[in-house]
Amino acid sequence: MSQLDLSVEAKTTARYVSFVETGRANPSREMVIRLATALDVPFRERNALLAAAGFAALYPELPLDSPALRHVNAALTTMIRHHEPFPAVVMDRGWNVVRANAGARRLFGGLSRPEPMPEPANVLRLMIGPGPVRDSVLNWEPVVATLLARVRREAVGGVLDAATVALLDDLVTLPEVAAIERGDESPATPVLDVLFRFRGHRLAFFSLLTTVGTAIDLTSQELRVEEFFPLDDATHALWESFPTGEGFPDHHDHAEGT
Repeated sequence: MSQLDLSVEAKTTARYVSFVETGRANPSREMVIRLATALDVPFRERNALLAAAGFAALYPELPLDSPALRHVNAALTTMIRHHEPFPAVVMDRGWNVVRANAGARRLFGGLSRPEPMPEPANVLRLMIGPGPVRDSVLNWEPVVATLLARVRREAVGGVLDAATVALLDDLVTLPEVAAIERGDESPATPVLDVLFRFRGHRLAFFSLLTTVGTAIDLTSQELRVEEFFPLDDATHALWESFPTGEGFPDHHDHAEGT
């Protein structure tokens, strides 16, 4: 944005924006918030701007189960519960699963066998790093290419924490992952097709990633919900035929490619 455009959005003058930019003027707390709002700066970075200007943070980071977030928590729980029997998870900004419905526990619990599911489960580590979940993804390379593009975009935007950036850097040291990242960058789309081999069956899902649109604090703004939908009628019928069971029987005649 030009200084003029920013000044209009922040309801001030281009001269004052220029003074702030060059350090000739110190913005008030209200002006910091107005400038950050005009630039659509995420809450975490708004707190950093306030601190740099000498003010206390405005946006709290609360546990998801805190009383202040009870409505957000209840809404997220209802969303993933109503998505049954299909998988749905709620993740924090580090891609750690903080809520999972029964469908997600059944899918990823089954894919993790014979290893136990890690607690907390980290989607990046499960999908990109070595292990039984990664080995069960039939279209692993395009899935990882899309994930890497999405995570790198979040890292540049300052959404990810240092631990997640370090995890990503560690995963990219794997030769097979580094080869994918060196290839053509995939678009950071909210929709992703994933093909799983699940106990001898081929399951085709697409996942839709959404965020909380009316965030009130850091936690709610940085949460994301990933819901898996059947990509074809065969997957829909197969998954729904076992809505409450512990998994599918082992029928290897329905393996990948069928």
